[in-house]
Amino acid sequence: MRVKLAAALAIACLTTTTFLSARGAPPPLASAPALEDSLSSRGAQAPPPRKPGAEEKRIEYFAGKWTYTGEAKASPMGPAGKMTGTENCSWAAGGFFLVCNSEGTGPMGAMKGQSIMGYDPMEKTYTYYAFNSLGTGFFVRGQVADKVWTWNFENKMEGKVMKGRATITEESPTAHAFKLEMSVDGGPMAVVEEGKSTKAK
Repeated sequence: MRVKLAAALAIACLTTTTFLSARGAPPPLASAPALEDSLSSRGAQAPPPRKPGAEEKRIEYFAGKWTYTGEAKASPMGPAGKMTGTENCSWAAGGFFLVCNSEGTGPMGAMKGQSIMGYDPMEKTYTYYAFNSLGTGFFVRGQVADKVWTWNFENKMEGKVMKGRATITEESPTAHAFKLEMSVDGGPMAVVEEGKSTKAK
């Protein structure tokens, strides 16, 4: 995103956000009262409240304070340069969403941002929504397999279709590597950012 996704999509979810244009937040969910009224009108009872499960517990890996360093490659998304920053992630009330606050510097200058990571049981995907002080925001979905998190997204910039893949690989409980790859108008994927994040002990 220029991301670091959780101290990486701040990834690869933090520093990659700068080139994505705002696409808007995901569609709003129905409020609990509205849902209950709808169910009552049909003669049904509201289901019991959902509780955080194994999927939410998996997100716990990203909780805490992280420091990241990386390098951006020259590309249509921006100039080359070093990236450094920090990200502090903690659970929102209820334990369903991890909220992260980040700040750092890169080829585009200084930036502050926030992100929210969670799990969508209907779509069976992890979700990541981020926005920053440069005026950009994005929403992506991802999956985790063993110790590799993968987030795929598609956007348009200056009339061109941009497809991307952010990958976070857990190297230990306190360190992970991140990589962002992009494709322009159907071209081959190319690495545009990569680096490492370490967690404060």
